[in-house]
Parts: sequence; structure tokens; C-alpha cells
Amino acid sequence: MPITGRCFCGAVTFTCDEPPIMTRACWCRDCRYLAAGNSTVNAVFKAESVKIKGQLSDYRSAADSGNAMRRSFCPKCGTPMFSAAESRPHLLIIRTGTLDDQELARPSVNIWTASAPSWACMDTSLPAVEGQPA
Repeated sequence: MPITGRCFCGAVTFTCDEPPIMTRACWCRDCRYLAAGNSTVNAVFKAESVKIKGQLSDYRSAADSGNAMRRSFCPKCGTPMFSAAESRPHLLIIRTGTLDDQELARPSVNIWTASAPSWACMDTSLPAVEGQPA
């Protein structure tokens, strides 16, 4: 059964033919901007397995890791949806809030924990990586 998702208004939809490679909660400063101060929860997929319908807008930036990032969002409702590092074009990061099945959104690791604020609520049963995982 394919994995499906959409933006808030439904103008952008996607399907994935394979499960995520991993799901992680990211505490980097860029992600906290996108998540109104909290971590983002992101699922990493093989880019070739994701089919996207609808128009996206992109914002390019340099991440704390040094990677050049392309962050894609719905231009109609503003939902952050995808990101991809130019150094890893074979991977697509999907913001798990856009997944129709929210049970797929359970993180397996916390990353960029050194950037988290003192009040961050992290699942301490998960592995923690201070910066960018290998």
C-alpha cells in the first residue's frame, strides 16, 4: 500500500512506493524556525520512490551542517513539505505532518540536540546525536 500525504489545503499531494529509510526529530535552528520553535519530525525517503503532484515553491539556504538545502513548500497555504540536500539528491526529506498516516511519523532518533533549547521535550529513550548524523 502506498504512503500518501498532502499540504494543509490539498493543492500538493504525494505518494511513496517504499517506506521511509528513517524518521528523526531535528532540533537544528533552521528546523525550529519551520516548526514554530519546536523540532521538526522528518522522514527520509529514497527520492525516486516519491511522486509529487501540484506546484511547489522552493527556498534555498545553507544548513548548519554546511549542506546547501532546497526546502519546498506549498505556495498556496505555506505548508513546509520537503527538503533535500544538494549533496544527497537521492534522498528526499518529508515533513511528517504532511503524511496521511501519522503512525509513520514516530521518530527513531533526535538530531542536532546541541542546538535544542533548555526547555525541549525529547524522548530520552531515543538515541541523541548532537549534530548532523553520518
